[in-house]
Amino acid sequence: MVAGVFESDRDQKGTRKGTEQMKVNSSFDPIDIAISGLRTQGKQMNVISSNIANARTSDAGNGEPYRRLEATFKSDDDLGGVKVDKIVTDMSDFLKVLDPGNPLADEGGYVAMPNVSLPVEMINMNIATKMYQANVAILKRYQQIMETTLELLR
Repeated sequence: MVAGVFESDRDQKGTRKGTEQMKVNSSFDPIDIAISGLRTQGKQMNVISSNIANARTSDAGNGEPYRRLEATFKSDDDLGGVKVDKIVTDMSDFLKVLDPGNPLADEGGYVAMPNVSLPVEMINMNIATKMYQANVAILKRYQQIMETTLELLR
């Protein structure tokens, strides 16, 4: 008998209780979740950038102004993270701007402009950027934890 280990501390196979290998469920791996957040917010920032770039596009090539795009998200069941479900077009009304000299003006002198609000897009970009940075911080912290663990195992 080993000092401090009693027979009651052993299972039927003679192995000390509590020394079994712990099984890790990798479906909720913090790296996978953080990476899914990075990818999703990267796509979100691309959509917002497109909205900002086209905020003054009065003719998107189809005879009407650019329509604002929005990314919708859904849970990624495979990773436990998030992913872009689809990119949808905002069908809200176009803005009307008085510009009687513009060739695209209607009979009242108003030009239809994109349904993009720059302040709203800048707020959305700020939120997406902060969420991206939070996921980067998770990855950095996870790396530090792994490095510390490896140092302790040496």
